[in-house]
Amino acid sequence: MRKWGFLILFTLPLLLSLTACSGQSGQTSATQGTGVQGKSRLDTVKSRGKLICGVSGELPGFSFVDKNGTYKGLDVEVCRAIAAAIFDNPDAVEFRNLNAKERFTALQTGEIDVLSRNTSWTISRDTSVGLEFAPVVFYDGQGIMVKKDSNIKSLTDLKDKAICTQTGTTNEQNLADQMRKRGIPYKPVVFEDINTAYATYAEGRCQAVTSDRSQLLSRRTTLPQPQNHVILNDVLSKEPLAPAVTNGDSRWFDLVKWSIYALINAEELGINSKNLASFENSKDPDIKRFLGKEGNLGKDMGLTNDFALRIVKHVGNYGEVYNRYLGAGTPLNLPRGQNNLWNKGGLLYSPPFR
Repeated sequence: MRKWGFLILFTLPLLLSLTACSGQSGQTSATQGTGVQGKSRLDTVKSRGKLICGVSGELPGFSFVDKNGTYKGLDVEVCRAIAAAIFDNPDAVEFRNLNAKERFTALQTGEIDVLSRNTSWTISRDTSVGLEFAPVVFYDGQGIMVKKDSNIKSLTDLKDKAICTQTGTTNEQNLADQMRKRGIPYKPVVFEDINTAYATYAEGRCQAVTSDRSQLLSRRTTLPQPQNHVILNDVLSKEPLAPAVTNGDSRWFDLVKWSIYALINAEELGINSKNLASFENSKDPDIKRFLGKEGNLGKDMGLTNDFALRIVKHVGNYGEVYNRYLGAGTPLNLPRGQNNLWNKGGLLYSPPFR
């Protein structure tokens, strides 16, 4: 008994010390996770009075500037949804055009608050680059575009041909991997500026150009004779396109993440910008929580409880946004496919709002 008593007296202070150290370490980590002196990017955005969002600005359907100088597109609407959630004003956004090379640096240095620029979610970007990816807003795959009269029908027909692409993207590596696996020699022609890549292809100095299939479809609409260009059936990769923020700020990440889920969940619930008022007095608990009539889902994130209602009111649901810029009746005319809701054969799925 004396021996066990001695051991208890000896080890108890040590255990208490270790527990205290562990608690202190966890507190430090949490403080670091919200930025300098415990501040979140959300605090910075609120005090500034606007969101700064990094986009391409040159990709029809996703982010482009119309003839009136207004930013439009799927990626743009994600930014406007976040601004609507915070300020009840979708126009409280400053857009920054970024190319593929500078987009991550702009995010890492704090020049922008969120990157919403047709960016593929990969493990290296999620870890070594220090990004945190929000939900996927467009499921894509890499493709190759050629001229209709080139007689190129598949990857094997590209043997020893010049293929244009953009450096600093997943497209460059995917192309190299797929051609190496198939033992097909080719001539990569890479550019920092995507506009130069497409211009070189249009001039015939490359026999093909490769990028995400959605981008190829988008860029095809800007070529002098769009009908003279075709996209091969070969899909070279998975390209889940998602907005991103920097690591270490869970409050800001949660806000961006759930703003996107609000777009998806609204469509699941059948709520859109046109019929929103009809749900005002709904007795459905899921709808009441979603619209902020019940619970504190918004308050728990540093927002008003009706943050999702604000998003739908100003931006609409995901389906509305998709149809506005990518669906039937638009120059791209892209079927929803994988970008449909999970209960309609697609991959879009929102966790519960509860």
